[in-house]
Amino acid sequence: MEIYILRHGIAEEAKPGGRDSDRRLTAAGKDKLRTVLRLARQGGVKPELILTSPYLRAVETADIAAEEFGYKSKVLTTDALLPESEPDLVWEEIRVHRDATSVLLAGHEPLLSHLAAYLLGAPSLQVDMKKGALMRIDVEQFGPAPRGVLRWMLVPKLAAPN
Repeated sequence: MEIYILRHGIAEEAKPGGRDSDRRLTAAGKDKLRTVLRLARQGGVKPELILTSPYLRAVETADIAAEEFGYKSKVLTTDALLPESEPDLVWEEIRVHRDATSVLLAGHEPLLSHLAAYLLGAPSLQVDMKKGALMRIDVEQFGPAPRGVLRWMLVPKLAAPN
């Protein structure tokens, strides 16, 4: 299975008294995200399943990914991708969908960098998931502990035209 890990794009600052979960993507965040996703699409990325955190900025990110990749199915929300979740909970969610050939996960830090290290079997690995970054990790077995292979990581700064 190809696992695509996508951190949400740049989001607006929290409003006084507002909930963190209600923060939206900024226009710049959407633009940088689209740049990364278009380059990934040109490289052949076409997820069979998209899962997202229920936070608004992650849902908006997943919806933009669905649009850019021509994804026609429903984007599914899961609490396993909440910022305070744990990598093993995400792995269990992935295992539920093991019949899919590729899955895109839209979520937040610090979960996603911890998830990448977990999927690679290296929990002490430090991963810097910038906003709008997309990473591919491949796994072939779905046992209790994953052993993935990092294929690539794309960050907005590298995807932007000069």
